[in-house]
Amino acid sequence: MHDIALNVIPIFLLIFIGWALVRTGFLNASIGTDLGEFVFKVAVPVLMFHTIANADFQGASPFRLWAAYFAGVGVTWATGHLLATTVFGRDSRIGVLAGVSSAFANNVFIGLPLVSHMVGNDGLVALSILLAVHLPLMMVIGTVLMENADAKENGTQTRGILAILKQVGRNLITNPLVIGVAAGLCVHAIGLPVPGPLEIVLGQITAMAGPAALMSLGMALTQYHVTGNLGLAAVTSALKLFLLPVTVWAACHILQLSPEWTKAMVLTSSVPTGVNAWLIANRFGVGHALAASTITITTISGVFSVTLWAWILGA
Repeated sequence: MHDIALNVIPIFLLIFIGWALVRTGFLNASIGTDLGEFVFKVAVPVLMFHTIANADFQGASPFRLWAAYFAGVGVTWATGHLLATTVFGRDSRIGVLAGVSSAFANNVFIGLPLVSHMVGNDGLVALSILLAVHLPLMMVIGTVLMENADAKENGTQTRGILAILKQVGRNLITNPLVIGVAAGLCVHAIGLPVPGPLEIVLGQITAMAGPAALMSLGMALTQYHVTGNLGLAAVTSALKLFLLPVTVWAACHILQLSPEWTKAMVLTSSVPTGVNAWLIANRFGVGHALAASTITITTISGVFSVTLWAWILGA
């Protein structure tokens, strides 16, 4: 486990360096925002394009991968929601946010560098396939459930199914991650070779993606703190770091995913909660403390949980 920890620690050390650069005032927090935009809109889509264009799928089906991962998400999300509303007595809006915080892994900014480092190219292929649908689907489901919960609590009007479907389609078409995967699939299907100079440039941008993602996340974390709801935040953090990987691992074995794809799915499910939980809380004006506390606790604890899962998986 010592050797595994030495491979995991640098990933979280880059997050800490990004946090420290902003926290000490050496860099402005706006740099982290701009760097995050570059990572999400340029570096990671290029990484996904480059990975998929050169991938060997070996006849594997993406539907089993999606089923395995989202089965774990469904179990964990439902558990977080039920514990928040029944054990802690919170309203349905906090229940939705507890579910989101428990099941929304930071697959882009931490999952990609982690899987790339620990599993390699086969793992990146699996994660790229997941990311093509993960962010749009999770954000739409979280938003719809929160709208319904808000309507229940405040008597507001919910949107119709047509408006929801339009949002889903718009999110998919304009999502840079989806565009990167789709372009990579087209190049892969055609068998079009990438010219040498362009291949070099793609490789250089791809190499930037992991470190830039981790440092930009650290810079963004300066706005999140352990600010309240500690009991519930501790529960959602435990669900995120342990229940989600366990259920994803079980589903991967039931659906007989390859060892590399199983490692990729379990490792990315074991990373800290994504900032998207806070974005949903901010949009609806409820649960900021819960989301911020869960993000902070899981990020601090993530180095230990990720090391444990990497050791269990033999990554």
